[in-house]
Amino acid sequence: MPDTPPLLPDAAPEEQPGNDMPSLSTLPGLAGTAASSSIPELGFQLLPPPAPEVFPLVRSEDGRMALTNEALEVDGQTVGWRELEAVDVQPVRWLLWFLLGGFTLAGFMLAFLQNWLRTIPAAAGMAAGALLLAFGARGSNRWRLHRPGREVAYFALPGAARSWQQLAAEANRRIRQRHDEAAASTTYWMQRATWPPAAPGSLPTTEDGF
Repeated sequence: MPDTPPLLPDAAPEEQPGNDMPSLSTLPGLAGTAASSSIPELGFQLLPPPAPEVFPLVRSEDGRMALTNEALEVDGQTVGWRELEAVDVQPVRWLLWFLLGGFTLAGFMLAFLQNWLRTIPAAAGMAAGALLLAFGARGSNRWRLHRPGREVAYFALPGAARSWQQLAAEANRRIRQRHDEAAASTTYWMQRATWPPAAPGSLPTTEDGF
């Protein structure tokens, strides 16, 4: 049997000159960069301000004041929310009636104790003094409407002070909301007039390069 030559391993493929650098697709972290290079970069977009808030109609217990979506109505007068800076309410006692009732009550009580008056006239006088005292202590609620560049408007409204204070808090909230919406809308239109902003390389320069 003739001798057969031993099997030799296959020779390694020869490297082609100029192909010694790895491709971008084989490098980690660069494959995604190469794939995303064809996607255009998204820039900033100018978004319009949100729609104005719609306020529900709120009326006072006696119906003399109403808080609408656009204005404050009190005693037949209408003042827009943007025309107001703030409102406040303060309970005010009627000092004249309070003092008159107190003096009347004290006078008839003193006259009855000194036996200057009989029981029925003294009781009637003390009852009248007590009514005057209660009427003066009841007082009213003084509303002040602060308007920029104009005089403060005053309104006197009777009733419980707590309900009027709640209405004043709601009115101030609506005033602030309308002012914030106006400021946001003004800022939006001012930015839109100069949109899109100038690129850094397109800024004007002087001859000295400054």
